[in-house]
Parts: sequence; C-alpha cells; structure tokens
Amino acid sequence: MESYHLIHEKNLDRFHKMLLAKKRNGFVIIEQNEKLPYAVLSKEKTEINHPFHLFLTVITLGLWSIIWIYLIVSLARKKDILVALDEDGNVFEEKCFSK
Repeated sequence: MESYHLIHEKNLDRFHKMLLAKKRNGFVIIEQNEKLPYAVLSKEKTEINHPFHLFLTVITLGLWSIIWIYLIVSLARKKDILVALDEDGNVFEEKCFSK
C-alpha cells in the first residue's frame, strides 16, 4: 500500500516538472485540478517582424521565405494544451481547440 503512494508521489512530481517546463516556455496555466491531476495551459501568439523578414528574403534571393512562412504558420496563432496524468500514472500532453 505504501509503495503505491510513493509511485503516486513520483508521478505527481513528474507532472509538476512538466508544468514548470511549459511555464518556462511561455505557457500560462488557465485551469488546474489537483484531485484529478490535469492543467490547461495557453500561449499567446507571437508577433512577427514582417519588414525584417522581407528584408532577409530579398537579401537571400527568396531563400529566407521558407523560414518566414514557417514562422507565420507556427507562431501566429494561440496555442492551448492539456497536460495530465492518465490512469497508469503517465504524463501526457494533448492539443486543445482554440476559439
């Protein structure tokens, strides 16, 4: 019985470490529940300096446009994720739908 409690504590510790790592990457906790360990985190979209990227695209004869398009697709929208523990004690992350 006591070993199950230690495993549970270890899983909770991994869950909290993952939350801290996400917070360091710019995510903010919107909702959290400790009884059923889960948290919903959100990261606002990042502003892109378009004149700078246009300059780099012109200087590199269009090669920089690949990176510029990637940045527009990956950084220009809000990200919501769910971090939780499953029944087996594994930490997992899933994308949430944003409005």
